[in-house]
Amino acid sequence: MKLLNICILSIVTFSLSLSASPEWPGWRGPDGNGIATADHLPAEWTVDSNIAWKLPLPAWSGSSPIISGDHIYLISPSKEEPKEQPKEEPAPKGKRWQPPAPPTNILGPGGQEILLYCVSRKDGSIQWKTLLDNGNKIQFKQNSSTPSPVTDGEKIWAVTGNGIVSAVDGSGNILWQYAIQESHWKFGIQAGYASSPILFDDLLIMQVLHGMHTDDPSYLLALDKNTGKERWYHERETDAQKESPDSYATPTLSKTRDGTHLIILGGDYVTGHNPRTGKEIWRSGGLNPKKATNYRIIPSPVAVDGMIYAPTRKKPLLALRAGGKGDVTNSHLVWKWEKPDGAPDVPTPICDGKYFYMVEDFGRVSCLDAKTGEVIWGPENTGLGRVSSSPILADGKIFITSEESETAVVQAGPIYKFLGKNNLDGSFTLSTPAAAGKQLFIRTADYLYCIAKK
Repeated sequence: MKLLNICILSIVTFSLSLSASPEWPGWRGPDGNGIATADHLPAEWTVDSNIAWKLPLPAWSGSSPIISGDHIYLISPSKEEPKEQPKEEPAPKGKRWQPPAPPTNILGPGGQEILLYCVSRKDGSIQWKTLLDNGNKIQFKQNSSTPSPVTDGEKIWAVTGNGIVSAVDGSGNILWQYAIQESHWKFGIQAGYASSPILFDDLLIMQVLHGMHTDDPSYLLALDKNTGKERWYHERETDAQKESPDSYATPTLSKTRDGTHLIILGGDYVTGHNPRTGKEIWRSGGLNPKKATNYRIIPSPVAVDGMIYAPTRKKPLLALRAGGKGDVTNSHLVWKWEKPDGAPDVPTPICDGKYFYMVEDFGRVSCLDAKTGEVIWGPENTGLGRVSSSPILADGKIFITSEESETAVVQAGPIYKFLGKNNLDGSFTLSTPAAAGKQLFIRTADYLYCIAKK
């Protein structure tokens, strides 16, 4: 009986551990490379087919959903209050009547509150929502909810575009908050703060790379994930000018012979840092060879299988050998993409160690040899409009979602095969999809969709 009880307890403990494990814990998945272990995902769907459920959302956002166990977490502004429309005035005598001005809230920032939602993965029901911040505003193509949250399976951490960092428990209670701009330099980035936080051991790490609207230094910051206390702060040097210091990228982690390195991309350089101290270990230039003043960087670095890929403003895209010390601009360069077509300006590429996939801003997709940069196929046209989200790879398929909520599905691997293009509601879509289990999640301006085979 005692042995039976131990076995039952072990099974229950294993089940609880499995249900709590974060399958898509942060932006672009568990390894930050856009690859999921999901399977049996459909290649075709409509608003009426292969949709397990859909959740109406109060506002649009570039923030992506994350997945842990039975829960989905996502950030959203509250619903925007309708603005008072101008009253229709009678036309003055002798002048032709003109219609009133169109509504000014067709694509406003959303409401002023920035909220964290916990959603049931089973049926899309809202389990709880927590107020993170107030003061949402629109800046170019994003609002103050753009950074995606991150989780370790027990707690959730979120950063708003205003720099308010929050730690939230599994019941929606705020454990601590930290105001980046009150403790350090204020954001001076052209289109608003968009970088997502990442976790490393007991640290929550963030970057602030800016310069368009400030002469203050760019910096990296790590907080204790349990207490919110500052663990380290590091100013990152750059000689980039005007808009070129601005980076909307999210940091990533690279495993090397010398340990894990924190990879930061922007300000004309890609750098490797000690994630426990923030200290810079190595640096590569070559991202902005002509020293243009508008080379802000939007896509994030990708680190996989001993390589680091650094996209820029389309070209050049650099592939570096991971590790090293000091200036590795020439010593660690493996290959670079300098062609006018193929590379992205906004979407972050995908790499599985063997193949390197990149998507242009209007949906053309290419596959390269990850180690040599040799073109295997592409660029191939997917028929999409503008793409601002990043592609993901799951179940042997690449999913590419456009701003019009259309998703092209392409077979991954050495042979190009277009599997289909799928429409949803047509609303403004910036969010990168997420995948886990047998489910694909796509967030549009109007809904969060759970896509699964019926």
